[in-house]
Amino acid sequence: MNEHLTPRDIPLPGRAGDPDFHLSTYDLGSGQAVVFIHGFPDLAIGWHRQLPVVAEAGYRAIAPDMRGYGGSSCPHPVSAYTMAELTGDLVALLDALEIEKAIFVGHDWGGFVSWAMPVLHPERVAGVVGVCTPYIPFPSVAVHTASVNGEIERQYVSWFQLPDIAEQHMDQHVRAIVSRIMRTSAPLADVYKRAIVRGKPSANPFLHLDTSYDLGEPLLSEALLQHYVDGFTKTGYRGGINWYRNIDANAATHPDVGITPLTLPCLMLTAELDPGLRPHFADDMPSRCSDLEMHMIQNAGHWVQQEYADELNTLLLSWLKRRFG
Repeated sequence: MNEHLTPRDIPLPGRAGDPDFHLSTYDLGSGQAVVFIHGFPDLAIGWHRQLPVVAEAGYRAIAPDMRGYGGSSCPHPVSAYTMAELTGDLVALLDALEIEKAIFVGHDWGGFVSWAMPVLHPERVAGVVGVCTPYIPFPSVAVHTASVNGEIERQYVSWFQLPDIAEQHMDQHVRAIVSRIMRTSAPLADVYKRAIVRGKPSANPFLHLDTSYDLGEPLLSEALLQHYVDGFTKTGYRGGINWYRNIDANAATHPDVGITPLTLPCLMLTAELDPGLRPHFADDMPSRCSDLEMHMIQNAGHWVQQEYADELNTLLLSWLKRRFG
């Protein structure tokens, strides 16, 4: 494990209309490129237990802070965070690094971006790995809101749709959010009761921090915790939240993502105790992915790439070697 990786800024001038646009990127090793895409509220350093291992196995391991995060550019408009823009950044990154095709490994929101790549940019993708996030259509905001009977504060995706509200609150509680979110797995029955809003269980761990996500053990060393705190203190949470504000727009603009059959090599790694991205969400993926391998990592929670890194790395490297040499 190496928590002390050093990123470099990769200039992508003109992205988001910014001549100084860049992605802060970890880039290790050589060989077939494997690009790791983080989710929310995460950073590229969240792959610190994969990057050196994959590089040492003979691959080029790459992980950018995506736009809106960490050391990368953070455009302000909501419209700057559509799926077209996020996948476009990855194409521009490959161009800048002189890489024709890559294997994309995505976790959480990064999984949605990774699965969109072979639909929107098939010529740049050799394979896809979903970590917790399956290949499914974009879940609508209405579905999330209906799950809490319209009580928006009880569901974080719905709450994020309110202009400026979530970031104004969350930017004042960076350390509390990082320390409570980045934890090991816990029994699902306890997780589902972790927060109460108006006397009812809540699916919004970012609002009521005194009762949210205090289960499990901290995942991060003090150095890593400070890295996350520094990153989100610098950028705030607005960029990441803006990804969620484009969910319905993405579904309308790219209705084929999550539905179009995929024939390239795919690997799906689920986590048994992930409370949000349940393993059964991936059950019908074989009907859309003709070259698919699936595994569930036992006892793992949402942050499986850190909590059960050895198990995930073994499965990932075995698949890479069998499918890509």
